[in-house]
Amino acid sequence: MTAIVSTRDLRKSYGVGTPVETEVLHGIDMELAEGEFCALIGPSGSGKSTLLNLIGLLERPTSGTLDIAGEPTVHLDEQGLTRLRGRHIGFVFQFHHLLPAFTALENVMMPSIIEQGIASEEAERIARDLLGRVGLSGHEHKKANQISGGQQQRVAIARALSLSPRLILADEPTGNLDTHTADDIFALLREFNRERGSACLIVTHDPRLAARCDRQIELIDGLIARPDRL
Repeated sequence: MTAIVSTRDLRKSYGVGTPVETEVLHGIDMELAEGEFCALIGPSGSGKSTLLNLIGLLERPTSGTLDIAGEPTVHLDEQGLTRLRGRHIGFVFQFHHLLPAFTALENVMMPSIIEQGIASEEAERIARDLLGRVGLSGHEHKKANQISGGQQQRVAIARALSLSPRLILADEPTGNLDTHTADDIFALLREFNRERGSACLIVTHDPRLAARCDRQIELIDGLIARPDRL
């Protein structure tokens, strides 16, 4: 299978060149296949969020290689990283990061507005359809701070899917939710994975959810604790 993510000896240090320089990731070799649904697990402080931020092109590695959709990234400038991220990657965060002054519909349309510079009719159609798919028909014109936490997370998922990304990265997307809502959110991600073929890499501390993924990658102290495979 074709890899959507491929890393070789990926390392990340903070405070480089200072007396407190600390290496957080110690050489990560992993691949995530197109359409795969994978859990990234491990104890707090093991480097999961750091690895997700590197794969999401939000941070740069200290050394090693990272390819997204077959394209090497380590030598790209900020414009190139932004272009690649916008073309291929959708994000779902634990704290959803919606814009409170905007409606649910506007939040879902935001990636398209940023990419195209306008709020097109097609972007609105897609956003309305996605909100319906996540069970929020009738909430389109409510401000983000006027809906519940579970509903906000559904908006965040719709936003992440609005440009049909090949890769969805989710950092503890159910961490703040009750068990029932967490199961619903997980099911939605799984549904879009199966229907649209988007690969998903999900950081989770919930062993129930991790067990329902295609496979698990475990990080301990900045290293993969079990052999990775496609």
